[in-house]
Amino acid sequence: MKKYFLFFILSLFALYAKAQSSYTLEDYFNYFQQAGDKCQQLHKEGKYQEEEEIFISNLKKLEEVSLTEEDPKRQKKLIEALKANIYYNLACVRSLQNKKKEAIEALEKAIAFGYNDYRHTKTDEDFINIRKEKKFLVLLEKLRPFDKLVILQQAGGYQKQQTDTLPRFTYQSAKDPSLEHVRNYFKLDSVAGKGDELSKIFNLLRFVHNNIAHDGGNYALCEFDAIDIYNYHKATKKGVNCRHLAITLNEMYLAMGIPSRYVTCMPKDPDDMDCHVINSVYSQQLQKWIWIDPTNNAYVKDENGNLLSIAEMRDRLIHNKPLVLNEDANWNNQKKQTKEEYLESYMAKNLYWFSCPLQSRFNPESRFRKTDTSYVALLPEGFTIQKGIEEYITNDPDYFWQKPVMMTNDK
Repeated sequence: MKKYFLFFILSLFALYAKAQSSYTLEDYFNYFQQAGDKCQQLHKEGKYQEEEEIFISNLKKLEEVSLTEEDPKRQKKLIEALKANIYYNLACVRSLQNKKKEAIEALEKAIAFGYNDYRHTKTDEDFINIRKEKKFLVLLEKLRPFDKLVILQQAGGYQKQQTDTLPRFTYQSAKDPSLEHVRNYFKLDSVAGKGDELSKIFNLLRFVHNNIAHDGGNYALCEFDAIDIYNYHKATKKGVNCRHLAITLNEMYLAMGIPSRYVTCMPKDPDDMDCHVINSVYSQQLQKWIWIDPTNNAYVKDENGNLLSIAEMRDRLIHNKPLVLNEDANWNNQKKQTKEEYLESYMAKNLYWFSCPLQSRFNPESRFRKTDTSYVALLPEGFTIQKGIEEYITNDPDYFWQKPVMMTNDK
């Protein structure tokens, strides 16, 4: 079953929520969310016929939505994304009912509306009844060029550049009053424990993962620092997105004197609203950066048990080298993550280019206060990005992943 990819749709929906009509996109989206929750429950219970009826009703209601004169092109794009999602899930429940012809027809429509997840379609257990059907195999081949790993493997290389004029990355001192408050508020010395540096890094990872839920569609209404994000979750019981989790963990590492950044991992497609934010943590013990993902309680090793950095993980994906995901990697302590789904599909999509603040510090993206945080992007050669928050752009990975050489007291 394709998990009702609400983050992508939520991101698009935020652009169009001002629509005004007799039956608006906002009206439909509220219905869509409720229907999605109901369908997930029905799917767990094996009530596929009831689930199918809801999907058909979704499609009918979507036809009632009126477009406004304000940006109709983007509104159509959102509607197509919704249809692609619904038809894919419709294909799943029809396959589970052994309605082979109808399942393949629904999948064909999902692809026509833009669905292109090759690896998920290939491995989706809901398609067990149609996996050997000739028409299914033809559709699968149609999706192969969109395989996120293939796209990553076709990315340009990097290039050594003159970077003397580019600013250095800085890391706020653990003695900064705000970070000292974080350390004391969460009793981080106790959380981190008395083990070696790596033990502390993993204990802090697990603390954030286990105490703050993830919800990719929720943009938390709070200040963007560890304490406020934590208290927002505890007060509202709502999850926060991956960026907020990474900012939270980043501040905890800094508060313990461990150099860390939060890195936005980006897809190639500029129209893809989904990205993923994780931490890159520098281990003095290993003398290298390592991949740390609080959303999924995840880190990655090679076949010899060596912890990998974001750069090493990306390179190994591109060159088909072995990767080992930690056994306890999971989403919200509910869904186990696999190497195939998490690394070779989702992260392969989101490792095309990177964006990162130059200043790693407390509350770097304040919701209510003006900040002077600057950002730098690392791009493969031959690839350009639309103008965004990134003030600096480089093709030089040695600059982007430079070893932290100083800690600052900047606030």
